[in-house]
Amino acid sequence: MAVKVLIVTGDAAESLEVLYPYQRLLEEGYEVHIAAPARKVLRFVVHDFEEGFDTYTEKPGYTWPADLAFAEVDPAQYAALVLPGGRAPEYLRNDPEVRRIVTAFTAADKPVAQICHGPLISAAAGALTGRRVTAYPALEPDMATAGAAFEDTGAVVDGTLVSSRAWPDHPVWMREFLTVLRGKAPLA
Repeated sequence: MAVKVLIVTGDAAESLEVLYPYQRLLEEGYEVHIAAPARKVLRFVVHDFEEGFDTYTEKPGYTWPADLAFAEVDPAQYAALVLPGGRAPEYLRNDPEVRRIVTAFTAADKPVAQICHGPLISAAAGALTGRRVTAYPALEPDMATAGAAFEDTGAVVDGTLVSSRAWPDHPVWMREFLTVLRGKAPLA
């Protein structure tokens, strides 16, 4: 039986933060499903860092089909969860189905990888109280409000929770997440 990993995302997610873990987990041998508000083709974005801008810039990114809607997700069927960033977490955190999914993973102590603005979802689900995390640096006040200790570094591992700042930190983020995932849900 395949070991499955769930990616929760939506329109305006950062392309690299969805597709890099998606492809990396497939490469490892995990079965990966993308869940969104509805089964549809999602429109991702590209966030880049350009000289002269006070914040990141946003450009159109890739499109990708969602495998299932949030309401269809049975967290018991998945070994781990990935929460990509971009702008999607700003509205996904308000979805009760998303909070149900995150709560189920954290209550079962399953591995959760979150990056950039993805921790906004965990925060809305009440899953960051007393945890150590990193996120996109502008989210430091949001992480403190959620009861988490913020660390401005490439990846933070707190038990089964692995967080990262943004796509430039992918190598360290996925290396740490795969270490946790292999320990909790090894492939046959």
